[in-house]
Amino acid sequence: MIRPVLPDVLAELESLEDPKALAINLRHGNTHSVNLTKVRGIAKQLGAQPELARALWATRQPNARLVALLVARPKQFSEEELDRWLREAATNKERDWFVSYLVAKSVHADALRKCWMDDESPDVAAAGWALATDRVVKKPEVLDLDDLLDRIEAGIQAAPERLQWAMNTCLGNIGIEHEDKRERVLEMGLRLGILRDHPTSAGCVSPYVPVWVPTMLRRRAEG
Repeated sequence: MIRPVLPDVLAELESLEDPKALAINLRHGNTHSVNLTKVRGIAKQLGAQPELARALWATRQPNARLVALLVARPKQFSEEELDRWLREAATNKERDWFVSYLVAKSVHADALRKCWMDDESPDVAAAGWALATDRVVKKPEVLDLDDLLDRIEAGIQAAPERLQWAMNTCLGNIGIEHEDKRERVLEMGLRLGILRDHPTSAGCVSPYVPVWVPTMLRRRAEG
């Protein structure tokens, strides 16, 4: 059933390619050239199709891979296959969607989180920290938050950019979601100074933890 569908999906994606969108995406480490709303629309029409997802992923085409991540079914992917897909991912968007839409919903999420956080590849380690952040918010009982804070304190300053961002995101979310850890989080953020000078567009919140955490808490209180 895949063979007649795959060429149709690829042809539709090709017809939707936008050079201007590609130029913008390249600035952020991505290579897809189709508007993400249109990518989601194609995936919605296709529905869950894990075998088609595998075929789309195997093309190595950026637009096709994003559709693949949306039509995959997490429960039908083994731990080994998920690990392989992460290492094959070529762009930030592929990695982000892979973690959010596939791994975070998988029964293998926690095993992979523990494995990936210590990986030598910064991109793989960042995926592990992204999973840790997901658990900080949704399932903190599987975590040792003090251990996470110890690891962040020991490693965030020397971490490569993408990994540092993922660790900082985890740090901030611990402060936002867990009042009993908030004082330590804010002290660490102030002392370590990670992303203190990060450019922030008007209307956006700075990722600098001593600014980010209080801002998000205030917004929650205001409803």
